[in-house]
Amino acid sequence: MKKLWIVLGVVLLVLLMAYGWVKGTYNGFVAAQEDVGRAWADVESTYQRRSDLIPNLVETVKGYATHEKDVFLGVTEARSRVGQVKISADNLSPEAIQRFQEAQQGLSGALSRLLVVAERYPDLKANQNFLDLQAQLEGTENRINVARSRFNETARAYNTKVRSFPGNLLAGAFGFSPKPYFEAEKGAEKAPKVKF
Repeated sequence: MKKLWIVLGVVLLVLLMAYGWVKGTYNGFVAAQEDVGRAWADVESTYQRRSDLIPNLVETVKGYATHEKDVFLGVTEARSRVGQVKISADNLSPEAIQRFQEAQQGLSGALSRLLVVAERYPDLKANQNFLDLQAQLEGTENRINVARSRFNETARAYNTKVRSFPGNLLAGAFGFSPKPYFEAEKGAEKAPKVKF
């Protein structure tokens, strides 16, 4: 009878240890996945900040450069395309992030064209409202870079947890899969040529 209690005690101890390991591992996956979701929300928030600054910048430039309608239309259309690309942190995939990046790159290009137009108008370049908006936009671009880097760091930590043994055995069973990273734009590895 004593052996039976010892065997039951050992079995119960093993079951409790297994339960503790499964629970801890699963909760670790959930916490890491939530961190990825928060980091993604930060990325979207900083891109939204940029998008919110653009109408004010366009209106300021319009006051000085009334005949640059194609540029204004391009910025407005690019901003609209960015607004149409919605990605949930639950459904992050390389394709979804690629669509998001392409829309953002289109907006960046349109914004660059707007700033080139602004260079043609000395009075505009001296306008305090324009200078303030331009400084906010530069700061926002820095924030975007920081948010993207933090997202990649968080995704890396999550991916490491999901892919490491023995947690990877539970990750697959519970539906946790690796998250994609932001990658450099195509052609970013080549330095731009500067000619004077």
